[in-house]
Amino acid sequence: MQFIDLISQKNRIRTSLLHRIEEIVDHGQYIMGPEVGELESRLASYTGSRFCVSCSSGTDALLMPLMAKGLGPGDAVITTPFTFIATAEVISLTGATPVFADISPDTFNIDPDRIADAACQARDKGLDPKALIPVDLFGLPADYDRIEAVADSLGLWILEDAAQSFGSSLRNRRAGRFGLAAATSFFPAKPLGCYGDGGAVFTDDEELDFLLRSVRVHGSGTDKYSNDRIGINGRLDSIQAAVLLEKLQIFDEELVSRQRVAEAYSSRLRGKLVVPEIPEGYVSAWAQYSLLASSTAERTTIMDTLQKAGIPSVIYYKIPLHLQKAFAGLGYGEGDFPVTEEMSGRIFSLPMHPYLSIEEIDTICSVIGSCI
Repeated sequence: MQFIDLISQKNRIRTSLLHRIEEIVDHGQYIMGPEVGELESRLASYTGSRFCVSCSSGTDALLMPLMAKGLGPGDAVITTPFTFIATAEVISLTGATPVFADISPDTFNIDPDRIADAACQARDKGLDPKALIPVDLFGLPADYDRIEAVADSLGLWILEDAAQSFGSSLRNRRAGRFGLAAATSFFPAKPLGCYGDGGAVFTDDEELDFLLRSVRVHGSGTDKYSNDRIGINGRLDSIQAAVLLEKLQIFDEELVSRQRVAEAYSSRLRGKLVVPEIPEGYVSAWAQYSLLASSTAERTTIMDTLQKAGIPSVIYYKIPLHLQKAFAGLGYGEGDFPVTEEMSGRIFSLPMHPYLSIEEIDTICSVIGSCI
């Protein structure tokens, strides 16, 4: 059994995708070809954003807005310690300092009530809080109704980390529409993924759109040999854009299937484990289906039993960012973010993709039921 089934998806789009790729081979514009412009237009329309700037990875999608806004030494950016390292890594790459705020145990997303304390901690360290990066973990948007109010009161601009949530929504507002800018990833395992690395930044701000396009190509000015600022090589290649264009054709159908899979899991596992609950007004993209065991020991038993049955499972994220060696210099230690630490000791994820059959779900849930 596969954790994510990209083969079944490939079989659906194979003919049209190969046709698109052949067109690229024929026209020879392999980097930033016409497919890239078409993709950016389609993605902006899908989210409802004015602008979409594609780029070479989800990490670059997070980095580029921070660079465009000129963040650097002495600045602080508040984010969650319960996420992939890229979210905080990009902050450090600019010379700014990540400052963490704990999460809500119900959604695993940053707790809005902890953000003001994090800003105070930053100031106590002589840092100037400039921005906030909430993460839409596992496909569920963060609580932007409250986050936007808190950020506004603290004078912070928001960069939405929508790397896992493209296709989700909050009160009919799609991921990619929150904050000054939003970043998403098209890593192959994402709900909308290409066949390599890729990403995109969304914004309604015209000036930021201009700066992002400059940063994306070495800080280019009027042409590629005129450089107005420090930038990166963050361009998306045409073949990855073609893959995404074809996957967009079936994306909404796949989101419906992901919801079907999640509902099937929850109906079978509720009462045995802590299943994910989606708050009213939210729609998850179900990048992962993550549950909580009662303890680390129970999690180990379940995952070992699944493995013996040939069923993969994954832990996201067993070492919180504040306890990672890479961030040891920030001075955090065990006990600083108790909710994050408890969740990291109990959480695990089951296979999740649109092509998971009810029979496979029944098998997975039966195996879990046999050991708890």
